[in-house]
Amino acid sequence: MIVMRLLSSLKHDESERGIFHLGRALVKNGHTSIIISSADYDNELVKRLERDGTLYHQLHMNKKSWISLLQIIPLRHLIEQYNPDVIHVHSRTPAWILHLALRRARVSRPPKLVSTMYGFYPINKYSKALLDVDTIITVSDSVTNYLKKGLRREHMGSKAIRRIYRGIDTRRYPYRHNPSVYWIRRTFAEYPELEHKKWLVFPTIIGHEYGQEWLIDILGNLQEQFPLIHVIIMDEDYREGDVAHEDFRQRSNALNLSERITYVGGKRNDMREWLSAANIVMALANQPESIGINALQAIHLGTPVIGWDQAAFTEILQPLYPQGLVKKHNAQALCKAVRNQLESVTRPNMTDLFTMREMIEETLAVYQGLYNQALIEEQATSDAYSVMRIKKHLKSASKNRGKVSDRFASNEPIKSNDKLTKDNPVSIIKKKPATKVHRDNK
Repeated sequence: MIVMRLLSSLKHDESERGIFHLGRALVKNGHTSIIISSADYDNELVKRLERDGTLYHQLHMNKKSWISLLQIIPLRHLIEQYNPDVIHVHSRTPAWILHLALRRARVSRPPKLVSTMYGFYPINKYSKALLDVDTIITVSDSVTNYLKKGLRREHMGSKAIRRIYRGIDTRRYPYRHNPSVYWIRRTFAEYPELEHKKWLVFPTIIGHEYGQEWLIDILGNLQEQFPLIHVIIMDEDYREGDVAHEDFRQRSNALNLSERITYVGGKRNDMREWLSAANIVMALANQPESIGINALQAIHLGTPVIGWDQAAFTEILQPLYPQGLVKKHNAQALCKAVRNQLESVTRPNMTDLFTMREMIEETLAVYQGLYNQALIEEQATSDAYSVMRIKKHLKSASKNRGKVSDRFASNEPIKSNDKLTKDNPVSIIKKKPATKVHRDNK
């Protein structure tokens, strides 16, 4: 089986898409894995793919860019070169390029198409290419329900939808992982205000949809009872022209809470250490989350998570850490949950749910099912063609027999060029009466 996957970039490789793990699993099972993305060939992520046995090609299919249309013909050539059995698209722009490339592609068998919806994309014309496939993979039940409602609203009919949760690599995020002594010393040297504090980690940047304003409610209500409480935000301490960022800083300064907040930057490669060292990880997004990957990573590390009871947070915390769920947008309930956790620490249990292995197995099952379906359809087409040829041959033979009967009924004389052949039984039929007459004369 040959599987081709199209991506705009490789940035969200491990946290959302499992690109490397899926490619490695395909190669290990004897299949061909092909990745097409915009990353340069000397990119470390590309080199990692190639080490695992994946074939890589660079095509710039950047999101919402008209320049991406220039990649239609190059993509068509790659499809004709590899003749893939399954093509998996991970975003909307590559999906459009794919559909346009397939229009004139010369392939022995049309590939089966798979797409993944990673969020609550608007169900509109731009998303249509992502939906016009054989199977749609959704990353949570929340996205599945949203998609079904949107399809009914747009009268686009039913689609084959398969929900596959994003998984965590348990080897990289082992249960009760402890940061190294070196990391802890380096962190305290860089941020001395964090030593001997209770860490509330906000594992995302500041934005209107991420809910950082709820941190002010927590600090304002609990700072007297818990003087060691401290918020850590995975964002820069200043972003010029960012209204949400400026508003948050002004409010925290006005309430004298700025000393209880530390910004450690958003572009870090040690997120695992911050999540495992936290006392609580906060999941406070105002908008429904489709994946909730940071909360899921924290749960697998054994770190308590407190978040709103909505969308992906509900689907993750309900089976794994239900005491972390809070009635959405209720500051009093949120502060109570944080207080209870700080007073009596309870950690999530080790789990085998939401794992990378489970995600890979389910995705491979989708590929294999579509591949088997393609083989069945190909066999059915071949059988139908064979039946059509047989019917055509029988119809032709029936016409020939009709011609013989007509000539016999009209006593048409045998012509000298009527040869005795398998395809011309006329001569045989006409000679039999002549033989019979000869015997009667005797």
